This record gives sequence, C-alpha cells and structure tokens, in this order.
Amino acid sequence: MNAEESVKTHGVTNNCPVSTPEGNDTNKGGMKRTPFSKFKRVQSHFKSPLQVTESAKVSPAEEVAELERRREQLDTEIAQLEAEGYRVDELEHHIDMLHEYNDIKDVGQSLLGRIAALRGTTTRDLYTHFGLELDD
Repeated sequence: MNAEESVKTHGVTNNCPVSTPEGNDTNKGGMKRTPFSKFKRVQSHFKSPLQVTESAKVSPAEEVAELERRREQLDTEIAQLEAEGYRVDELEHHIDMLHEYNDIKDVGQSLLGRIAALRGTTTRDLYTHFGLELDD
C-alpha cells in the first residue's frame, strides 16, 4: 500500500487529509506502542514511586489513639497559653488582622509587579523608588 492509498479525507467541513492505517499491521512489523529496546527498563511495568510498606499501615484503633494523644497535647498547649494570660478571642483577632495584612500586602506586591512590567524595570528598583524596604 502506498501513501496515497492510506490517506483518507475525514469530515465534510474541513477536508483535512488524515493518514489512517488500514487493518491491523502491528503483528506484521508495523509500529508498536513501545519501540524494541535491548534495555529491560523500556519493556518493564510501571513502578510507582510511592511505596506503601506493611509497617506504614495503621489500624483504626491505633489511629484513634494517636488522634486522642494529639488532642490532649493541643488542650495542654491551650491551657498553658491561657495561664500565660492569652485569651482565645484576642488570639483570633490577631490572626484575623494577620490575614488582612497579608491580603493587602499581596495586592501591593501585585501592583508593584505590574508597574515594574509597564516601566520595564524590576520590582527591586520600585521598592527603592517608593522608599520601601525589601523586608516589607
């Protein structure tokens, strides 16, 4: 079979010639999915990089016990912080303020990046131009 015989036109709208093999030529020396190689690695099965060992499998009872130990540890840390004078609502307020600060900082850095791109300079140069510290 020559190349002209194997080219068929598929689709009415685009008239793009597409090469389509006829029959099952893989048994007759046609292209295989994996080329022949003298190296075993090409023909071997896939080996996942994530290996689960038998010792890594934990029973549900052991998992529950570990979670209970972790909960007791966290309760102890909370009690220690409260004994030092920290209040939960005050800590939550500080966390909320940190989130707001980080959001504002992200917007500022995004704006500096866009200005730097428009001016064809680096954000480092803009930090010095606007009197900002690199640690800000």
